[in-house]
Amino acid sequence: MEARLKSSIRVKALIRRCDLAAIGVAVTARGDPDAGAILVKLCGREAQATVLAQTRRPDGTLGWLRATGAAPVAESDADAYIARQRQYDPDLWVVEIETAAPDTVLDDGVIE
Repeated sequence: MEARLKSSIRVKALIRRCDLAAIGVAVTARGDPDAGAILVKLCGREAQATVLAQTRRPDGTLGWLRATGAAPVAESDADAYIARQRQYDPDLWVVEIETAAPDTVLDDGVIE
């Protein structure tokens, strides 16, 4: 079995990357510190957002899936999606980042 980082450590690393790049970041929901799934809400300059869900590729490497679709959605729609996911999984982490470009802060690529 492959050793995996705890979710709390992944979130702390993400916050640190945002801080170093002078990008606004906030943890809006804390999940299970060991194994909670992570959602990232990317907020653009307009009132639109994209929600990314952490997933694993078939080869086992981490990646991010555009949970709200290919195009940005209204921020209220993104918030509704996150609320629905939190109902199903209360151990879910939610991190909001003030950027529309995920490549600036995420190591693992977005699965297209």
